[in-house]
Amino acid sequence: MINTQGRQPDLPMRGVPQPTRDEVLNLPRVHISRHPVMAHKMTRLRDKATPPPEFYQLVKEIGALLAYEATESLALEERLIETPLQSTRGCRLAGGIGVTPILRAGLGLADGFREVIPDVQVWHLGLRRDERTLQALEYYNQLPHRVELQVCYAVDPMLATGGSAIDAINILKKRGVPRLCYVGIIAAPYGLHKLTQTHPDVDIYIATLDDALNDYGYIVPGLGDAGDRQFGTF
Repeated sequence: MINTQGRQPDLPMRGVPQPTRDEVLNLPRVHISRHPVMAHKMTRLRDKATPPPEFYQLVKEIGALLAYEATESLALEERLIETPLQSTRGCRLAGGIGVTPILRAGLGLADGFREVIPDVQVWHLGLRRDERTLQALEYYNQLPHRVELQVCYAVDPMLATGGSAIDAINILKKRGVPRLCYVGIIAAPYGLHKLTQTHPDVDIYIATLDDALNDYGYIVPGLGDAGDRQFGTF
């Protein structure tokens, strides 16, 4: 089927070959959560009966759980402190932490990161998907001119075709961040493969891996539109 302008197909993923779940499960630098609490929260998140306020809260909670997993390998430096009883040596994070939510759906995940690391820097990046071409289009960029971080996490609930994630990482790489990671809730095998293929140096943390993309480019079984469900804009 051709649209009214006669240029782009209405079903952009129809006939596009997609890898299977088994083909991407063992990709390098891909971390898929196996935590039972994550599985519990994901079930409620997917349920179409979950109202927007609860959905947004679940995204935050899942974001916090993913933040713990994604920050496991952060660098530390020693620090001498005084307890009520004596001096002792402890640790603190060696360098700043940045989080870049891909607007607007990534905002809930970023809030989850802030629950874990309150002083995290939040860099906002607006990318929207053209529903005809599935290409990511940048419409907002509020990133700092100076970068003093040890790592920055690009966060977005859905890794579908991979276009927005790839573009976000491209933009962040130009800022000279020493280490970049991607954090999402649900990934499709197609998007996961595309992201690892384009950015093999980026660690990817997701809550779960779904089956495939439908002809419209949406993840199935998925959860619908993560932005609309967070903010009630159906």
